[in-house]
Amino acid sequence: MTSGNLSDTTEFLLLGLSKDPALQPLLFVLFLVAYLITVMGNMMIILAIIFDSHLHTPMYFFLSNLSFVDMCFTTTTIPKMLVNVQTQNKSISHSGCLVQICFVLVFGGMENCLLAVMAYDRYVAICHPLRYTVIMSPCICVLLSLLSLLISIMDALLHSLMVLRLSFCTDLQIPHFFCELAQILNLACSDTLINFILVYFVAIVWCGIPLSGIIFSYTQIVSSVLRMSSAEGKYKAFSTCGSHLSVVSLFYGTVFGVYISSALTHSSRKTAVASVMYGVIPQMMNPFIYSLRNKDMKGAVRKVISRIPLFK
Repeated sequence: MTSGNLSDTTEFLLLGLSKDPALQPLLFVLFLVAYLITVMGNMMIILAIIFDSHLHTPMYFFLSNLSFVDMCFTTTTIPKMLVNVQTQNKSISHSGCLVQICFVLVFGGMENCLLAVMAYDRYVAICHPLRYTVIMSPCICVLLSLLSLLISIMDALLHSLMVLRLSFCTDLQIPHFFCELAQILNLACSDTLINFILVYFVAIVWCGIPLSGIIFSYTQIVSSVLRMSSAEGKYKAFSTCGSHLSVVSLFYGTVFGVYISSALTHSSRKTAVASVMYGVIPQMMNPFIYSLRNKDMKGAVRKVISRIPLFK
């Protein structure tokens, strides 16, 4: 078998979710609808927060960041898949594949960080309400967002540079609808032991620290709420956390579900189908979770919709 490094490899082939030609139109429509719902839903959240001064608080600032990241994540993966299905051309250039890997890691990492930051925001708001405006000042909020971005970029660049050192064989078929790091490593002819050690180490640290922060924040929140004497106060405290808990459960539940399913099955095609659960579903559902479970957000979204000439 011939091999070469990534710069010598002209292109990869994204096999997608199914080889059946009859299913391609259906997949195109489903992913197009999912993409449009994701973009419009998250854009509506961002506009609602911008135009409603009552939502200019740390919680909604981080929510607008999360919505922007969700839009970027799906824009990194779905449009390329739609183009491939429409043109019946499954190829992606080596540089395009590397860029896709990089951006998937950046925006996936940012979502992971932002969920932890949002949990910390709720912890401060409920457990230290008198110091909330001091601790979660605008400057601190911006710094936390920038720190999330910086760490995510460093993580993505590290993995991308490690991929550049690999050599690839003639079989360059990726059984996925986007360039996923693990799938690319499986195609390499050269030794990938260091790459996989790095992947697992970063995954444990990168997921473990934010998830531990979320768990710690909510244990403190529950402990603080249970000490409240007012039933109304308890309900109000829990209601402000309900949407975030739902999003956290959806994000980590789908991520762990995909990795468990990939460990139990040796079918790359089934793993690709399962990856839709973390690469498409959470980003599409987040706007609905926040707008339907939050009265303030629901009212702000209605105001934005009422400004659209089509709905007047």
